[in-house]
Formats: sequence, C-alpha cells, structure tokens
Amino acid sequence: MSDDSGISGHTRSVVVTTICCLAGIAAGVVSAAFVGTSPTDAASTTVVLVLGAFVVAQFPLYKVIGVGDFGVKDNLYVAFLTFTLWFISYTVLATSSVQLVA
Repeated sequence: MSDDSGISGHTRSVVVTTICCLAGIAAGVVSAAFVGTSPTDAASTTVVLVLGAFVVAQFPLYKVIGVGDFGVKDNLYVAFLTFTLWFISYTVLATSSVQLVA
C-alpha cells in the first residue's frame, strides 16, 4: 500500500509514530522547563497549551515530509500518542524533583 508520495504504508507509520513520540517527549521537557514541576505548576493550564502547540505543530511538518493527508483516525492517533508521551515524560520529571532552567 502506498500513497501518491511514494512512501510505503509501513514507512509512513514509522515516520508518524517517531515524530509523535519525539514531539510528546519534547512537549514534556518544555512543559517542565517553561512552566515548572511543582504541584501548583502542574495544575496550570499552560502545560496543556504547550502540549496543544506541539500537537498542532506536527501537521505542517507531516505535509513537508510528504506523509500528510490524514483522516480523523490519523489525527486522533497523532494527538493521543503525543499526549501519552507528554504525560509520561512530564510526570517523570515532576515526580523526580528535577529542576530544569528555562
């Protein structure tokens, strides 16, 4: 299975999954550095805005790479996987008392 860009279905899946994972981890680190890791910082809506920015920033990147043209299921996959990695990385940073300087 291949689309118009010449990328096979497997390669497309690997590229999308890799970018989602890296974006989620980066969003967690940026959230910890920019907002903080204390319980009051974690309750801030700013951490969710950082996550949202990383989710939205991926879609133009996919178009540039040539794996765009997503359906609803693909968009939900990107958002869910990015959220999951963000949640894990931000939680680890918050519970391990790491101090990141912005």
